[in-house]
Formats: sequence, C-alpha cells, structure tokens
Amino acid sequence: MQPLGRKALEAVADQAGCGVAQAEAVAQMLAGGDTVPFIARYRKERTGGLDDVRLRALERALVARRQLEDRRAAVLQSVEKQGKLTPVLAAAIASARDRAALEDLYLPHRQRRRSRADAARERGLGPLAEALMGKFPGSPEELAATFVCGDVPDVRAALEGARDIVAETLADDPGTAGEVRAVMAAGGKVTAKAVGEDKDGKYADYLDRTEPLAKVPGHLVVVGGGVIGLELGSVWARLGARVTVVEYLDTILGGMDGEVAKQFQRMLAKQGMEFRLGAKVTGVAKAGKGATVTFEPVKGGAAETIEADAVLVATGRKPFTEGLGLDKAGVVLDERGRVRIDGRFQTSIPGIYAIGDVVAGPMLAHKAEEEGVAVAEIIAGKAGHVNYDVIPGVVYTSPEVASVGKTEEELKKAGVAYNAGKFPFSANGRARAMLQTEGFVKVLADKATDRVLGVHIVGFGAGEMIHEAAVLMEFGGSSEDLARTCHAHPTMSEAVKEAALAAFSKPIHM
Repeated sequence: MQPLGRKALEAVADQAGCGVAQAEAVAQMLAGGDTVPFIARYRKERTGGLDDVRLRALERALVARRQLEDRRAAVLQSVEKQGKLTPVLAAAIASARDRAALEDLYLPHRQRRRSRADAARERGLGPLAEALMGKFPGSPEELAATFVCGDVPDVRAALEGARDIVAETLADDPGTAGEVRAVMAAGGKVTAKAVGEDKDGKYADYLDRTEPLAKVPGHLVVVGGGVIGLELGSVWARLGARVTVVEYLDTILGGMDGEVAKQFQRMLAKQGMEFRLGAKVTGVAKAGKGATVTFEPVKGGAAETIEADAVLVATGRKPFTEGLGLDKAGVVLDERGRVRIDGRFQTSIPGIYAIGDVVAGPMLAHKAEEEGVAVAEIIAGKAGHVNYDVIPGVVYTSPEVASVGKTEEELKKAGVAYNAGKFPFSANGRARAMLQTEGFVKVLADKATDRVLGVHIVGFGAGEMIHEAAVLMEFGGSSEDLARTCHAHPTMSEAVKEAALAAFSKPIHM
C-alpha cells in the first residue's frame, strides 16, 4: 500500500478536522495493522489525544481518500492507453477533489456500447448538432433540411439524430455535470408526504415536509435494505455521504438470490457503505440539526443508537388505492389493500380492469406495461397473457444487480433438482479492459431437462445483459442452447455464455 502524498493528507486532515501530522501518524499505524481501539487507548502520544470518535472519522476519510487515489491512477492509466491524455486533462484529473469530479472527467473516455449518437454521427449529422449548439441563421428545420439524403430520409430524422448527439455531448461534458450538481445543491429540494395511517406514526416528524437539498449529508441512515433503500443509498454514497443501512432481515435484497446478495453487500461495503443487519428500528428522533436512530437486534440484545444528519425510511411500498372511490363502485380489495382481479385482469365489477402497482405482483413499470398490453388485447377479443415467471428485475445501483426466474433458495424449497453454472467478470476480457471486474453471472438449469429456470447477474451492465436470459426462458430454452449461441468478442455478455457452459459442462476460460 503506497502512502498518501502531502496534498492527500492535507485533504484528509481537513475533512476529519485534525492536524496533518495527526492524520499521517494514524495512517501509518492503520497501515501497520493497528486497530482504532488500540490506537485510541495506547497511542495517544502519537495522535495528540484523538478519541475513538475522531479516529473513526479519520479512518473513514483515509479509506475514502485511498479509494479516490486508486481510482485516479486507474483513470489516468485508462485514458493514457487510449492515447487521449493531454497535459490539460492530466492536470484536471490530478486536481479533482472528489470522486464525482473525477468521474465527470472520465465519462467521455469510458469504453461503452455503441449509442444512438454514434449512429447519428455515422450518418453525417455531427455538423448539424454542432450548428444547433451554436448560433446559426434561420430555423432548425431549414438547417436540418440540408442534411436530408441517403440514410437521413427526412427533416424529422435529421433533427432526432442531431438531438441524440447534443444530448450525449452535454452529458459527457464535465463542466455541464458540475453545473447541474451546483444547481441541485443550490435549489434542489427533498420532499416527503404522509400517506394514510403513516402520517400519525413514529416517523411523523419526517413526513409532510419539504426542505432544501443544500448539501450532501455527512451521515445518512437508510432504514431498509431493499431495492429502493440500496438504490438511493448508493447514489448518496457516490455523492460523498457516509451511508449506514439498517435492515430487519439477515441479508440485503430479501427475496433475491442469496449468493448474489452476499457478494453485492461486499461490493457496497468496499465503497464505504455500512450495514447493520438483523436489526429492528425502534425509534427515530430529532437531535439538533440531525436525528438519532435507535435499533436493537431482532434475535434479542442491547439497543444501539447512532447519530445521523438525515434518515431515509425505505421499508416497503403499498398500493395507492385510497381515495379512488373504489368502495363506492363496489370494487373488491384483498387483505393488503390491492385490487382483486381474475385471470383476465377484471375486477369484481364487469368492464373494470386493473393492472400495475394496485394489483398483486412485483411493483415494476415494465410489469405494468405488459399487463396493459394484455388487457388491451383482451378487450379487443384476443388472448392477452403475461408470463409472470419471466419478468426481469434490476437494482439500479453501481454496480447493477439483475435477475429473472427462480433463485437457488426457491428451487431448494420447491425440491427442484438443478445445476448451477457461474462465471466471474474477473475472467472476462471486456470487463478487465473496462476495469469492471467485480461480480458474476449465475445460470440455474433443471437437472433433468436442462431448461433454464433462473439467471442472476451482479456487475457492470447487468440490467442490459439480463434480457438475453429473459428471451431464452420465454421460449423454454436450455443452458446448452444459450452456451452454443455465438457471442461477440470482446463483450460483457460472453460471461453469460460461459456461465451457461458451466451449467451443463464447464466454461472455456476458467
């Protein structure tokens, strides 16, 4: 482990509120294997008397800074290999004060899939986009008309292509990203509104209120380790907040594949997120400008209280059926307040149909979309249908988690014999080139028929790769079908092929 430079130590000391010499001494002792309690008790002469709380803050700051410096080195190396490292860019990367600013600089140089903007440039629409971003005489339509030819059939197509280029250009511009972040910091607001009975509950102080999003909270406590809690916690962690997740269950992402959840937690922990699992929140109270969160072990034990600058409660959702007049119409609800429907999406009232979050099933936009198509087909006299066994789910964190079909836990509970094939992204060429080697692909197939029953992915681009598995499963395909399908090289999707190979035989590149 390389020691931090003087400037890095100064930044750490400023963040932790201590002297540079103190930060340097603590960094040396931690690197030598000393623990915070040991340093607090037996090394006060070297730390200037820093207590356990200050040392913990300093430890977190040192970890975050090392991660920043490691990422800075990786970014420099990647851009240099591409032959795009100019003296100006190198200086900007070297002076980036935080991870957000560093990633803004690296964004235009990331290796990524071919985009609509790339296709538009290939059709010769780059000059049109540049003109639209500058000053030009006349209307956009008149200018676009001069680009109509060959692959650009009309003015609309020309403007749509130019729009894609403009959008990508602005999104990749570090200055634009910084300006958006500044605007959000200056004028952004966070709003919470009570729904139903919750307005009088234990979290009443945090509902029916709006407050400025003036800065990233120093310490954010997320109550709930499900999809929404982790997605929002991941965002705030990447913005610089210390994030602690308190979850009732013994695992995060309850209901997902256990192995995926376990490794995903390790990934988030490496990013600085902290987890208190098997913990039941018993109280949240205001404390100064922040709050205190009290929780106790589910299996019994002493209660613990932690301080937070902000608390995010993400303990589940419920259907929005209150106030719709359903009782007056005679529409029957189930025990959880969801609209009860039959196999054709019809409610208890003939001619009234229900789909989406107000009925049973996963609360996902794409599930609701499929149900909407099915209902339209049914009303038109056709056979509308939704295959609920093949609905992919994606956790939009960094990295992503995606799954479709059954988990290992579900197959074991049902007594289904299966084969499992797994392939790590660390053995995938594209992942290694992009420095995105964390995670794996897992394929679960019926032991007797080889039919794929579930696919689970954790890693970069998981939300895009999962649909290959969804298509396969929709048509009842086997792991061998998937494994014998040619995959382009180098791509992340090769890991899906290799995992399928592992399910019925063995992978090639392991």
